[in-house]
Amino acid sequence: MMASTTSATAAGGAFAAAKTRAGSSAAGGGACARVAAGGRRRSGVVVRCDAGVEAQAVAKAASVAALEQFKISADRYMKERSSIAVIGLSVHTASVEMREKLAVAEELWPRAISELTSLNHIEEAAVLSTCNRMEIYVVALSWNRGIREVVDWMSKKSGIPASELREHLFMLRDSDATRHLFEVSAGLDSLVLGEGQILAQVKQVVRSGQNSGGLGKNIDRMFKDAITAGKRVRCETNISSGAVSVSSAAVELALMKLPKSECLSARMLLIGAGKMGKLVVKHLIAKGCKKVVVVNRSMERVDAIREEMKDIEIVYRPLTEMYEAAAEADVVFTSTASETPLFTKEHAEALPTISDAMGGVRLFIDISVPRNVSACVSEVGHARVYNVDDLKEVVEANKEDRLRKAMEAQTIITQELKRFEAWRDSLETVPTIKKLRSYADRIRASELEKCLQKIGEDALTKKMRRSIEELSTGIVNKLLHGPLQHLRCDGSDSRTLDETLENMHALNRMFSLDTEKAIIEQKIKAKVEKSQN
Repeated sequence: MMASTTSATAAGGAFAAAKTRAGSSAAGGGACARVAAGGRRRSGVVVRCDAGVEAQAVAKAASVAALEQFKISADRYMKERSSIAVIGLSVHTASVEMREKLAVAEELWPRAISELTSLNHIEEAAVLSTCNRMEIYVVALSWNRGIREVVDWMSKKSGIPASELREHLFMLRDSDATRHLFEVSAGLDSLVLGEGQILAQVKQVVRSGQNSGGLGKNIDRMFKDAITAGKRVRCETNISSGAVSVSSAAVELALMKLPKSECLSARMLLIGAGKMGKLVVKHLIAKGCKKVVVVNRSMERVDAIREEMKDIEIVYRPLTEMYEAAAEADVVFTSTASETPLFTKEHAEALPTISDAMGGVRLFIDISVPRNVSACVSEVGHARVYNVDDLKEVVEANKEDRLRKAMEAQTIITQELKRFEAWRDSLETVPTIKKLRSYADRIRASELEKCLQKIGEDALTKKMRRSIEELSTGIVNKLLHGPLQHLRCDGSDSRTLDETLENMHALNRMFSLDTEKAIIEQKIKAKVEKSQN
């Protein structure tokens, strides 16, 4: 594997260099076209050049030049299949301060995917950004160069030096990357084991990708299989029984920090009526809370929550009255998509003190990433701030029971992983199957035409001609049946991937199909054309 990775890296370097030269050539050609397009008079003759035609010719020449340059290393590059990789950080590897710098809002996922797939060695990409994780899934032409490009992109986006970023990043490849996504979807990698919200977030990645057309074939299938794995784990194990979400853990933490005798009488304020905020209300009801004030930009969402949850009094306050509402609250839950803090030290200092019966401190439970409450609020004597990283205190309970449930879920994860890998392995032989069938059909059609010419058109009825054509097709299909069966690699028989690939290489050699090189050339040509556009 090390040798193939090195070869791929060398080839990747050839591509990058070729692409740079192609870009320079195209730029120079464009300048020449602009000068020529203006025309100039020489010896009474007007010399003109069609800028559009010449620019196209230059661009085409540059594309071909880049492709030809890359072919020098293509043979070595073909030794390594494109890798699926995940590069990211989570609540397990990085603090909320770092995660919020890398967070990508849902509406910006398509743009991030477009930027990632424009990188030299990235074919496909997806972004999963939540309050607990920021993970980038890619299909990379070259493992080393692809990873480097993604890390550099993350560094540029966040403003964090790549060297510092690497200390907190995890990087997984192929089956390890796929297993990780399946575990994430099943809630096994969540701060709260088995929580259901992450499955909805994985589904949203697919919906967003479908709407924007951004997900490639491999990433799309992997995320859909991850959704299947997540559903199966929740249906076939009891991992969700007693499991809590980030929102419910936030409510639990608030009640842990309040004096026990005053929990139900505490004045609750929720800022933000999105999905997370709605779950906060739901869990406050479960704990016996009878009233909550909700601050939101619009009243419609609050009315929808009020209509659905009848067991609690919900008081709406507009965003313009947020600080007045906070002044009247003992506990403030924040769950908005604001890019800047809603509460700073100055805001907290301006709020009135809390009664001694409530412990003398106002609790800010911030479950947003980026954070809605600045960390310096904790410097105020009558305020305490808790963010998503502080929820670990709640979820450490019943750790042994949760680990046992996770072991049960791994059996399902492994089954779904095998299904995905069998599907991906089957893609290896598809080009050979297509080329072999096309090759055989060309021979059949050619020989059939010779036969029909010898017999003569007048000597054949339509029925006779159709019978001869069906005979030739049947002979080809029967001859191809054996070879094509030995190219099957979908997990339906005992044939190993190595055997199947050996058969594929043999057929490629025997019939001069050269499918692998054609695929690589097609990928690189697409990259060159995309960069020029």
